Amino acid sequence: QVQLVESGGRLVQAGDSLRLSCAASGRTFSSSAMGWFRQAPGKEREFVAGINWGGGITYYSDSVKGRFTISRDNAKNTVSLQMNSLKPEDTAVYYCAAGRYSGGRNTNDYNYWGQGTQVTVSS
Repeated sequence: QVQLVESGGRLVQAGDSLRLSCAASGRTFSSSAMGWFRQAPGKEREFVAGINWGGGITYYSDSVKGRFTISRDNAKNTVSLQMNSLKPEDTAVYYCAAGRYSGGRNTNDYNYWGQGTQVTVSS
């Protein structure tokens, strides 16, 4: 089992950068694929970025590709999301998630979820 706690969300201006972190506990973290999702008010939760257990494979949604970077540190049990060139449409609650298999882009591909951290981008 994996427990996840996100941090780093806050109010920023368009064009700013922000780094989200997810602290994980549990023996299976280093063997888990990790992902970041987001959910804006009135919208479904959507995939943002994912990374395989070793960190060598990353994948992104088209809306964030080239602006966001996902990374992980298995020694510290953390996964991060570096977000650059933020836009107002990036405003959402961001969730960290853990799953058994890499490549997943659907919420059903992930078994464990954090509580989320709010990111607000003002114009």
